[in-house]
Amino acid sequence: MIDFASEPAPRGVADLLADDTGASTAEYAIVTMAAVAFAGVLVVIMRSGEVREILTDLVRRALSVA
Repeated sequence: MIDFASEPAPRGVADLLADDTGASTAEYAIVTMAAVAFAGVLVVIMRSGEVREILTDLVRRALSVA
């Protein structure tokens, strides 16, 4: 015998749009993609000879106690 009283009521469009199930997962995905894009930009910048020279000089001056 089927018990129709225990089945959930049909959901309307407003209920479906108000449901935020999985929203945090989507937010994490967006933040992760933004971080990957930022890391890619940093890799491109760090491969530049000028930037590498500036950072090397900065580290040398920081480590030399003169």
